Amino acid sequence: MSWKKDEDSDELGALLNLDHSSVLQEARVFNKTPIRPRQSRLILAKILFLLYRGDSIPTEDATNLFFSITKLFQCKDMSLRQMVYLTIKELSTISEDVIMVTSSLMKDMQPNSEITYRANAIRALCKIVDPSMLPGIERLIKSAIVEKSPSIASAALVSSVHLSNDAKDVVRRWGNEANEALNGKALSMGSSFFGSGSAQNKQVVSTSNIVQYHAIGLLYAIRQHDRMAVLKLVQTFSGQNKGGGWMSGPSPKLRSNMAYVMLIRYAVRVMESDSSLLPQLYALLEEWMSHSSDMVSLEAARAVCQLRDVSSGPLTRAVSVLQMFLGSPRATARFAAIRTLNALARTHPEAVQPCNVDMESLITDKNRSVATFAITTLLKTGNEASVDRLMKQMQGFMAEISDEFKIIIAEAVRSLCRKFPSKHSLFLGFLSGILRDEGGYDFKRAAIEGIIDLAKNVPECKEPALAHLCEFIEDCEFTKLSVRVLYFLGEEGPQTAKPTMYIRHIYNRVVLENAVVRAAAVNALAKFGASSLADPALQKSVRVLLKRCLDDRDDEVRDRAAWALRIMNDERAKDKYVRDDSTFALVVLERRLVEYCADPNASLKGRFSFEGVPRISRAQEEESRNQARLESMDAALTGTTISAPTSNRAAGAGGLDSSEAPGTPTTGRASGFMDVFEQQAQYASQLNAIPEIAAFGDQPLVSSLKPVELTEAETEYVVRCIKHVYNGHIVFQFDITNTIPEQVLEQVEVAMEPDEDIEGVLEPVVVVPVPELKYDQPGTAYVAFAHTDPETFPSVSFACTLKFIVKECDPDTGEPEEGDEGFDDEYSLEAADLGAGDFMQATYIPDSHALWESLGEDGEAIETFALANFDSIEECITNVAELLGMCPLEGALKPKSKAAHQAVFTGKWMGRTKAVARTRMTYQKGAGVTMELAVRSEDQGVSELVVAAIA
Repeated sequence: MSWKKDEDSDELGALLNLDHSSVLQEARVFNKTPIRPRQSRLILAKILFLLYRGDSIPTEDATNLFFSITKLFQCKDMSLRQMVYLTIKELSTISEDVIMVTSSLMKDMQPNSEITYRANAIRALCKIVDPSMLPGIERLIKSAIVEKSPSIASAALVSSVHLSNDAKDVVRRWGNEANEALNGKALSMGSSFFGSGSAQNKQVVSTSNIVQYHAIGLLYAIRQHDRMAVLKLVQTFSGQNKGGGWMSGPSPKLRSNMAYVMLIRYAVRVMESDSSLLPQLYALLEEWMSHSSDMVSLEAARAVCQLRDVSSGPLTRAVSVLQMFLGSPRATARFAAIRTLNALARTHPEAVQPCNVDMESLITDKNRSVATFAITTLLKTGNEASVDRLMKQMQGFMAEISDEFKIIIAEAVRSLCRKFPSKHSLFLGFLSGILRDEGGYDFKRAAIEGIIDLAKNVPECKEPALAHLCEFIEDCEFTKLSVRVLYFLGEEGPQTAKPTMYIRHIYNRVVLENAVVRAAAVNALAKFGASSLADPALQKSVRVLLKRCLDDRDDEVRDRAAWALRIMNDERAKDKYVRDDSTFALVVLERRLVEYCADPNASLKGRFSFEGVPRISRAQEEESRNQARLESMDAALTGTTISAPTSNRAAGAGGLDSSEAPGTPTTGRASGFMDVFEQQAQYASQLNAIPEIAAFGDQPLVSSLKPVELTEAETEYVVRCIKHVYNGHIVFQFDITNTIPEQVLEQVEVAMEPDEDIEGVLEPVVVVPVPELKYDQPGTAYVAFAHTDPETFPSVSFACTLKFIVKECDPDTGEPEEGDEGFDDEYSLEAADLGAGDFMQATYIPDSHALWESLGEDGEAIETFALANFDSIEECITNVAELLGMCPLEGALKPKSKAAHQAVFTGKWMGRTKAVARTRMTYQKGAGVTMELAVRSEDQGVSELVVAAIA
C-alpha cells in the first residue's frame, strides 16, 4: 500500500492526537452486525497504540471494551482474529472477569483449528489463565509442545516459560515434552500421555530450529535449581554424555545456533560455581570456539573472557578467536569482537595487546561504533607514546557518533588521567573541548567528572581545570551539573593561590541562575569564607556578598546565606559544618531511618539517634562511586547478567547460584567499604527480627564477607555458615536448604562442639531452630555464644551436626502426610572455624601509606613464613586475604609477576581499631612461597593477633 507524504503525516498526526474516550466511542462498532473486519482492525490498532503509548484506561471501560472485542470471534477473517488475540492479551491485565473468554480461546486451541489460530490462542490463553486453572488446559499445552508445526510448538514453549513464574510445580511436569521438542521428535494427537495411537513413536524433524532454542529455555526454567540436571543437559548436547541415560534415543544434536548460545551460558553458570568442573568447562568452550557458526564462536570466546580467575591458556585462545573476527567483513562480528576485547582490556590489558595492530586498522572503520571501541581499547592497552596520536584521531569523529559512545570515550579518557598523569594537558584540552560540543546530560556529566578527576589527582592541572569549569557554568543548561561544579569549586577553590578569581564566577550564579543553583552558590561562598586559608580581606568580601543574598526571593537561598553568615564568626561551627570531611554511610543511615519509621513504638523511644550510624570520609564515598561506575560500565559493555527464565529468587545451595541463596545478602567484592556497610545493614535487619539476638545490639560489629560451605552442593542437605561478631557475643548463622522433594524437616538446628576447652571465653546462650524446612525453600538457624572474656580472641574449630525431625510429604504439594509424626535424624557437617580474621572488618581506608607512617613502629608486628604448600603467588595471596579478613587494595590480588609480589590490606579490628597489613612474597619452584607479613595498628595486641592468623 503506497502513501503520499502529506497523507502519511496526516495519519501520524491522527494517531498522536488520539484519546481513549474517542476510541471507546468508535469501539461500539464491535457490537454491530455484520462485523466489518477492516474497520475493526483499524480500531483495534488504535487501542493498541494507546496502550503502548502508556495511556491509562479505567478498569470499567477496559472491561466493557474487552467483552466487546470478544464478539469479534464470530468473524473468521484471519487478520482480524490475530489483532483480537493481541488486544485481548494487552487488556487482560487491566480488565475484570477476563476468564470468561477462556472457552473461545480453548476452542481455537483444538488440533483441528487453523495453525495461526492455535499459536495465537495459546499465547493469549496463557496470559489470561489463572495458575489454579492451569491443570484444566495442561493436556492442550503438552500436545502443542510436541506439535509438528514450529509456530505452534514455539508458542507453547514460550508460554510455558512465562507460566513457570507462577505455576512451577505444574510446568515441571512438562519436562518430557520439552525433551521431545528439543530432540526433534513430534507426537501425533494419539501420543502416549493422551491415549494410544499408532504414530506415537514416529519421529519428525522440525523444519524450524527455533523450537530447539525455546525448548532448551523451558528445560532450564524447569531444572535450573537442580545442578546435576543442568549439568547433564549441557553434557548431552556437547557430546560428553556418551551413555545417554537422562535423555533417551541416539546422541541428539542441536541444529539451532541460538540454542548453542544459551547452552554456553548455562554451562558457564553451572560449572563456574564448582571449581572441579572448570577443566571440563574449558574443554567445552574450546570446542565451541571452533564452531562453524560465528554466533557460537563469539559467545564461547566472550564466556571465557568473562570467567573469574581465568587461566592464561584459555584466555589466549579466546583472544585469538576474537582477533580473527576483527577482520570479518561483517560489521556485527567486528562489533561483537571489539566490544568484548574492550571490556577485557580493563582487567587483562596484557592479554589484549597482541590485537593492537588489528585494532589500529579499525580506527578508520566506516561503522563509528566499531571505531569508537577500537580507540578506547587501544587507549587501555597502549603505552604513553601512542596516546597523542589516538587522541587526535578521536577528535576527528566525535561529532559523528552518538552520545552513548561519546560517554564511553569520556570514561576511557578519565581512566587514562590516572594512568598517564604527565599527559594531563592533552586530556584536559580534549575534555574541555567536548564540553563545548552539543550533547545530553549524561555525556556532559562524564566530561565534567573527568575534569574533576584530573584536578584532584594531578596538582599541576588543578587551576587550569577549575578555570575550564568556571567557563562551563557560565553557559550551562543542566542544573545538576552547575550544582556539581559549584560544590567542587567550593571544595578546591579556597586552596588555590587566587581564590577571588573563582568567587566572581560563583557570585555570577547567584545573580543569573535559578533558585537551586543560587543555593549551591551560597554554600560555595560559605566555604571560601570559612576556609582556614582565607585572609581577613577575603572573608570581608564574602560577608558582603552573603549579605546581598539575604534579600533573595527564594527562602532556601536566604536561609543558607543567614546560616553562612552566622557560622563565619564561630570557629567550632566552621569545623563541624564546613571543614569536617566526613559524612554518614548512606546505606546504613537509610536502613536505620526506615526501621525507625516502621517501628510503632519509635515515639516512645525518643528522637532518632545518629550515634550508631558509621561515618566515612568524602574520599571513601568518592572511591565507592568510582567503583560502582566501573562496574556499571562493565555491565553495559559486556551484558554479563543472565536472566533466569523463572523468578529472580536464587536457587539456594541446591541450585546454580548457591552463593546467592535467599536470606543472604550479596557479598560482592571485598574491595569496597560500602559493600561492607551495606552487607552489615542487610544482616542487621535479619538479626534484629529475632528477639533473642536483637538484644545483643543494633548491628554486628563484623560479619563474614563470604559464607563458608559446610556441605557439598550436591548433598541432601546444603548448609553454609556466616559469622557475626557483636560486642560481647558471637552469632553463627546457618543457611540450610533441603534438596529432597519427598521430605519436610521440622525443628532444624545445628549442634556445635568445640575441639578445645573454651570455658570462660565462649559460653553458648541461644539456639534458634528453623520451625519447618520444605523442599528448595532455604531457612536460617542461629547459634549464639557469649564472649565472656573480651581480652581473649579464641581460634577454635567447632564440630557441627545438623539435627531435625523428618516427615514424608507429597512432592507436588510439599505438605506432610496426615498422622505422620516423623522421626529424629541428624546429619554431619564440616567443621566451622573461628579465627582472628572473623574479628576483622574489611574496610577500605584511603591513603594507606599515610596511615602506615602515622601508626609507627610501636604498634607493629612482623613475621616471616615459609609456605611450601602453595604452587603460585596468586594462590597464596588469595588464601592470605581470606585468613586476614581485610580489604585488599588495588592490585593486591592480581600479581603482575610470578616470582615476586607486594600487597597491602586495610581493615578495622572489631569495627573500631584501624590496621594496615603489608606482605612481600617471593616464589621459587619446589620451595613454594616465602612471605613477610608486617602489620601495624593502633593496638600492638591487634597486630600480633593478625599475624597469628597466618600461623
